[in-house]
Amino acid sequence: MASLTSIPFTLPSSSSSPKHLFLHSFLPRTHTHSPKRSFKIRCAAIGNGLFTQTSPESRRILPEFNPSLPRVKIVYVVLEAQYQSSLSAAVRSLNADSRYASFEVVGYLVEELRDADTYSLFCQDIKDANIFIGSLIFVEELALKVKEAVEKERDRMDAVLVFPSMPEVMRLNKLGSFSMSQLGQSKSPFFQLFKRRKQSAGFAESMLKLVRTLPKVLKYLPSDKAQDARLYILSLQFWLGGSPENLQNFVKMIAGSYVPELKGKDIKYEDPVLFLDSGIWHPLAPCMYDDVKEYLNWYGTRKDVNEKLKSNNAPIIGLILQRSHIVTGDDSHYVAVIMELEARGAKVIPIFAGGLDFSGPVDRYLVDSVTGKPFVHAAVSLTGFALVGGPARQDHPRAIEALRKLDVPYIVALPLVFQTTEEWLLSSLGLHPVQVALQVALPELDGGMEPIVFSGRDARTGKSHALHKRVEQLCTRAIRWAELKRKSKEEKKVAITVFSFPPDKGNVGTAAYLNVFDSIFSVLQDLKKDGYNVEGLPDTAEALIEDVIHDKEAKFSSPNLNVAYKMSVREYRSLTPYASALEESWGKPPGNLNSDGESLLVYGKQYGNVFIGVQPTFGYEGDPMRLLFSKSASPHHGFAAYYSFVEKIFQADAVLHFGTHGSLEFMPGKQVGMSDACYPDSLIGNIPNIYYYAANNPSEATIAKRRSYANTISYLTPPAENAGLYKGLKQLSELISSYQSLKDTGRGPQIVSSIISTAKQCNLDKDVSLPEDGEELTPTERDTVVGKVYSKIMEIESRLLPCGLHVIGEPPSAMEAVATLVNIAALDRPEDGIYSLPGILAETVGRNIEDVYRGNDKGVLADVQLLREITEASRGAITAFVDKTTNKKGQVVDVAEKLSSILGFGLMEPWAQYLSKTKFIRADREKLRTLFEYLGECLKLVVADNELGSLKQALEGSYVVPGPGGDPIRNPKVLPTGKNIHALDPQAIPTEAAMQSAKVVVERLLERQKVDNGGNYPETVALVLWGTDNIKTYGESLAQVLWMIGVRPVADTFGRVNRVEPVSLEELGRPRIDVVVNCSGVFRDLFINQMNLLDRAVKMVAELDEPEDQNYVKKHAMQQAAELNVPLREAATRVFSNASGSYSSNVNLAVENSSWNDEKQLQDMYLSRKSFAFDSDAPGAGMLEKRKVFEMALSTAEATFQNLDSSEISLTDVSHYFDSDPTNLVQALRKDGRKPAAYIADTTTANAQVRTLAETVRLDARTKLLNPKWYEGMMKSGYEGVREIEKRLTNTVGWSATSGQVDNWVYEEANTTFIKDEEMLKRLMEVNPNSFRKLVQTFLEANGRGYWETSEENLERLKELYSEVEDKIEGIDR
Repeated sequence: MASLTSIPFTLPSSSSSPKHLFLHSFLPRTHTHSPKRSFKIRCAAIGNGLFTQTSPESRRILPEFNPSLPRVKIVYVVLEAQYQSSLSAAVRSLNADSRYASFEVVGYLVEELRDADTYSLFCQDIKDANIFIGSLIFVEELALKVKEAVEKERDRMDAVLVFPSMPEVMRLNKLGSFSMSQLGQSKSPFFQLFKRRKQSAGFAESMLKLVRTLPKVLKYLPSDKAQDARLYILSLQFWLGGSPENLQNFVKMIAGSYVPELKGKDIKYEDPVLFLDSGIWHPLAPCMYDDVKEYLNWYGTRKDVNEKLKSNNAPIIGLILQRSHIVTGDDSHYVAVIMELEARGAKVIPIFAGGLDFSGPVDRYLVDSVTGKPFVHAAVSLTGFALVGGPARQDHPRAIEALRKLDVPYIVALPLVFQTTEEWLLSSLGLHPVQVALQVALPELDGGMEPIVFSGRDARTGKSHALHKRVEQLCTRAIRWAELKRKSKEEKKVAITVFSFPPDKGNVGTAAYLNVFDSIFSVLQDLKKDGYNVEGLPDTAEALIEDVIHDKEAKFSSPNLNVAYKMSVREYRSLTPYASALEESWGKPPGNLNSDGESLLVYGKQYGNVFIGVQPTFGYEGDPMRLLFSKSASPHHGFAAYYSFVEKIFQADAVLHFGTHGSLEFMPGKQVGMSDACYPDSLIGNIPNIYYYAANNPSEATIAKRRSYANTISYLTPPAENAGLYKGLKQLSELISSYQSLKDTGRGPQIVSSIISTAKQCNLDKDVSLPEDGEELTPTERDTVVGKVYSKIMEIESRLLPCGLHVIGEPPSAMEAVATLVNIAALDRPEDGIYSLPGILAETVGRNIEDVYRGNDKGVLADVQLLREITEASRGAITAFVDKTTNKKGQVVDVAEKLSSILGFGLMEPWAQYLSKTKFIRADREKLRTLFEYLGECLKLVVADNELGSLKQALEGSYVVPGPGGDPIRNPKVLPTGKNIHALDPQAIPTEAAMQSAKVVVERLLERQKVDNGGNYPETVALVLWGTDNIKTYGESLAQVLWMIGVRPVADTFGRVNRVEPVSLEELGRPRIDVVVNCSGVFRDLFINQMNLLDRAVKMVAELDEPEDQNYVKKHAMQQAAELNVPLREAATRVFSNASGSYSSNVNLAVENSSWNDEKQLQDMYLSRKSFAFDSDAPGAGMLEKRKVFEMALSTAEATFQNLDSSEISLTDVSHYFDSDPTNLVQALRKDGRKPAAYIADTTTANAQVRTLAETVRLDARTKLLNPKWYEGMMKSGYEGVREIEKRLTNTVGWSATSGQVDNWVYEEANTTFIKDEEMLKRLMEVNPNSFRKLVQTFLEANGRGYWETSEENLERLKELYSEVEDKIEGIDR
């Protein structure tokens, strides 16, 4: 049975400025700069501030007055508008017939119910409705609104029909005696559909099965109940059938059976016209097909296409469609994609499914059942939904299994659902947040890429229409991905793009944790072996650097980077259609950036079919005036010329962006769902984009995925090792050991005296309260002092730090694997029944590990010692375990085989053998075995390596398996690397576990602040929310904000968090703390729903009827409302970020490029860039500038706060942290001029800590910048290692600038380590003179700005060195 019905088909109707390096007078040489013109910024709300302004009146049909006919009123609520035209046509036809009744109908899109006036109208309509219909209502807050309105009238109404939706709404169903009010408590088949279960995709399949079989069975059962159930199922058949004829018969059936005035009229209706549940549809085909061979036979006989399209050489694209759009006739957007693909020479196989599970149809129609090979070269889903489960509960493993089998690039394009075309075009956010969550974030978990909006919605008819420019972009990109499947390796052209940030010759090849040039060399050697043309590739990575940089000691802005291509202005304009749009920011081309004054310059080097190019930078980082603009400037001409070259002159088949991260994805434009006017979309053009991204940074990887259409492939961060001890710290450790063995002899006091003086030499007196020299101490006091010093040096010694830089394709050694496993073993995993190793060992000696941690933190000597023994035993047991799988070269091999033999014999367990020689001999064998089985699985993941393999798969047009990004310690599923990184369902956070962790940190923070604040709670805390941190911790820092203000998240049936409720003051046991939340631009893009949730929570708390001394949110909001003369809810605005499409406060750019005059200028940048608020009362308005409210809220802050959540990134590793730090700014805004306390929560280990910012900066300096283990590890990476050292010093200056919390000794010790040590100085200058020059410049700058007091001798030496390195660089140039 190839077809059931033919489908009618109609064609759709076509609906600058010069570069400045700004240094200062304290440097030996200076540069001047000139003023710049400012940009005008406009950010306006639309209409009622909601996402959609559409009106249900466009869906209202009123019949002509006819007193002889009964009037039947139908109200419906749907997710999407595709039923509007079908249902309207059905009702008009019935009214024209005027036989039985006059039908009034009005329809609401569920999203419209957010608007108070529209909701009020809906409630009015329900009051006199006969029939209510609801479908696909899966947004909880709106589902509850529907429930509330319909529930009141349910018993009065004649019929209530709800098709797949949330259980709360499904329970409203009522047809005669048929009801679902027991849904959730009964064993009925309907309840089974909604049970939480892993086979969630079975929901759709079960529903369809019931729909097909139940009516036949129920027909023969006599009871009314059975007949009512039968009519419900028939209703669902009619609804899923969706055509005007089906819906007309549906209305006749329900009205005739349940409206009292019509019951006796014997209204005849036809059975539903059944369409295939799944099949293949083409607008020009005579029928639907359920056999792919039959469809292809028809395709081969088409007279309307040329022979080229029928040939075997044409690319073939599989399309995945929603059946409801086809059967309701709302298919013009599908038709447009099919026609565009065919016009561009691609065959299409458009498949559809009626349910929410597309995995079966993908397997049936896109994969050859005989050979197992795909019929298509790429697949494009036009549904916008996850492959399995749609908007309800998804089954990602099942989707991944189907897509792995298909093994082609998988693109998920987007039809606009909640906005009209005009609303989307006007929105700076782009897509509606609910659509981002349902149709962008969830498909990414399947491995979906390229969320291109291809169709809009007409506000009047509700019909979809193609957005022709977007359809062109989608189709061209799909064909380009398909070509990767078809082209031979030797003819494929690949453009590898490296970054240089900040712009300097010493920074070419910047990427987080990655040795870029060694990695590129490794990749190219592998591609060469694989058959790619890499002609002329040098023999070493060092020679490769020389080639690309040409002369790495030359100044970056000069053309001494290797110039690969000179592009004339005329050529640039002809290749770059958007060039004129860049002139507002940058003047006429060529401009001063990447230009020689006449032509635009593309830097890089070509080897055969591989081009290695240097991506230009933003261009405004050296200009303090531009950095003050609240919105980011467009890309400059040189930036645009680079991508025009790659796409149109070099003609790359794919671009490989190498490492975390470049600037392309952070260019201005809509946050998600870009238009052709958005710069990232224009720049990437039609080139397939593959992007190596650090596995621990899923948030920015997701930005790259959504805004530059990247297939992001994860790479490993260097394994974390313990920082260890050195110099005076090592000496302290030895003195403490002596004290422990000799403290009861006469030598105890003498050793303590040495410990105190050595601790002071090591500057530990800032962290530990030490007695004065010569002070007499009792034995207990001596123990206390030694315990506190011991605790501090243990904290330093055991701190985790990534050593060195990763090289793509090099799996960790056995020693590195041990470090990772020790950290994995330190965490309890109650959901898996796994206890932490430190916890198991502590139990052995009758202690609870949490008590040991607390004693250690207080400096109780016995607990510090016990924790040290536990830590050493943990390392020893895991080393013994890993040793069993290690070969002579120190590599882990044959893990699976070795593990099964170890786990087979209890007596041979290596961890038990090791522990038998320690005090932990009686550790629980069963718990250890469970833990080590888990660690064995983790070990397999740690040493598996697919970074090169996945790159080759992507280049060959294969499917790259998706996987979560994040911290491999917390979530080992991040491993192995080489996966297409995704984030998480944004509505899934914060989890219950995150909430529990957050409570601990918040209480520790508030207790610490009380101690430092005379016993008073802070009234306001200013804090930062980061995208990656919240992904890694499943929303811990988000939960911290909720707990500070005293609310808890409430999850819906599907585990999604869209509501909060207040916690009573009694339960909270303290006042509600006011907050000022600075969301990073990345958090804003990924978690706009959670920003909405936070804003609603704060406003809810501000309106609670509570005393002001117990509710600081209310207290401050009322004061600010009175002062600003605004409503309370507006004054309670507390959730801020950048303007849409802009990122960071630019303080980091100013510091990194030394382009700032004073701290006031940095503070102005922060206020200008970060004062855009999200308003849950007008979510569609985007980010609105609310600077006055922002300043007033900040002026009440008594503490600033940030989180560190993983060992790889600490305060001085990246510039983001100080870029978001408002400590000095708050002091400037406070009326009393008092500096707020600044705290950092450290949850990198099981023993969460809250430290002051100053303590954390000191800890960071001791464990990284000043630690030989760290800097020697970096020096092994050569050229890139020097840059990493310089970066840490620059970021330290950033902290001085924003917080003033860096001690003088940090700079002094750094100067001793890198400048006074002649041998070290020589190595730095030889290996990377440009980065060394920046290092020297930064020392001079720290002194010039008053952050470092040092001797004249040191300063003279630095000035000499600066001149010397300048001469060296210029000398080499000559």
